[in-house]
Amino acid sequence: MRLRPLLATVTAALAAATCLTAAAPANARPANARPANDQRGNACSPSVSIESFSDALDKTTYEGTFVGNFSALAVDRDGRIAAVSDRSALFTLDRKTLRPASVVPLADESGAALDSEGLAVDRDGTRLVSSETEPSIRRYARDGRILDRLPVPDALRVAPAGRATSNQTFEGLTFLPGRRTLLAGMEGSLAGDTTGIVRFQTWERQRGHFALDAQYGYRTDTGLNVSETTATPDGRLLVLERGFTAGVGNTVRLYLADQRRATDTSGIDSLTGQSGVRLVRKTLLADLVNCPSLGAQAKQPQPNPLLDNIEGLAVTGGGHGRLNLLLVSDDNQNAVQITRFYSLRVRL
Repeated sequence: MRLRPLLATVTAALAAATCLTAAAPANARPANARPANDQRGNACSPSVSIESFSDALDKTTYEGTFVGNFSALAVDRDGRIAAVSDRSALFTLDRKTLRPASVVPLADESGAALDSEGLAVDRDGTRLVSSETEPSIRRYARDGRILDRLPVPDALRVAPAGRATSNQTFEGLTFLPGRRTLLAGMEGSLAGDTTGIVRFQTWERQRGHFALDAQYGYRTDTGLNVSETTATPDGRLLVLERGFTAGVGNTVRLYLADQRRATDTSGIDSLTGQSGVRLVRKTLLADLVNCPSLGAQAKQPQPNPLLDNIEGLAVTGGGHGRLNLLLVSDDNQNAVQITRFYSLRVRL
């Protein structure tokens, strides 16, 4: 969902954006940043440290397309980074430099633009992209051709077709290990569910297609919504919860969630925290306000100048209980927001 500051909504002039010719390395840091090997100085929490950030792509263009509005990241088969813009563009980024290598437009079956928020790359390289307009999930070829469309439960559709609120639907999309199960995280609650309890919907691969499968309930922190869901190698989830307060700035928290023993809520009409329904368990890994700023600067009030409207998250590597993460913020093509990439390390 595009979060626009209430006190500052001046959009960036596209005419002033210049074509990207070179990008700083993804691990580039300001000269006054702490060294990445200073784990104590770079700690956001006992489990999470920030390695670096990069603003190299902020307010740039590539082949006539604005580079920004990023809402999701995924690792492609060749190790490069797939990044989707919620303005219907799918980028491929160099893993080391973040420099765009290609961009293709996305559209629905009628050619209309999408509000694309979630992204997952299948084993054959096809892209699954969620749009929160209806909501929908479509499979795209690398060139942007639509291959097919997944079924969506009626209750998860935007009212009046269903019980979801506009711009509060499929915000996160991820394959669980093995790529047989796809999971989408709803951003906000359905009508009839307790505010703060959102639904996670899954699909199971069956003979080349995806069929509806189990659904789970997840409780967000007060005032926050789900902005991303990404699977860990052991089948759990990393969940980003995010919010914005005008004049204060963003709240971004990273949780480890475990849906494996949660109740299947697909047959439960209203989720109210009732007994007998086990919600997804979650453990706070870090509140990113506690990360060192590494010399970052903000263009609007923020509780930590490092923060912005973080929406995308991908696991880029790791092992032995440690993960390397790449995060990105959605600048909404707004002059007071930033397209910023973050490199984090997490110990599970």
